[in-house]
Amino acid sequence: MNVKTEITLSERHLRLAEKMVEEGAFPSISRLVEAAIEQIDQVTHHDTATDDVVTGMADEIRQRMELPDDQWLPWDGKEVASRVKDRLRQKYAK
Repeated sequence: MNVKTEITLSERHLRLAEKMVEEGAFPSISRLVEAAIEQIDQVTHHDTATDDVVTGMADEIRQRMELPDDQWLPWDGKEVASRVKDRLRQKYAK
C-alpha cells in the first residue's frame, strides 16, 4: 500500500534526484527515496561487510563472464597443476 507524504529537500538534493530520474537511474523521485531508505535499512540491520564482499565478487564474476572469448586467457589444467606442484616443491625444499 502506498501512502502519500510530503518531504522537503534542499535545492542541491532535489537537482541530484531530478538528474538521476532524467538519466533513467530511477523511474521517479519517489522510487529514488524508497531505494535510499532500503539501502539505509540494509546498512543498519544487516551484516553488510560480508554482503558487500560477496556482492562485489559476484559483480566481478558477472563482468568477467561477459568478456568476449578472445579476451579469455587460455587454460591448460595440466600446465597449471605442474606449476603449482613446482612451487610447492620449491617452497618445502628449503
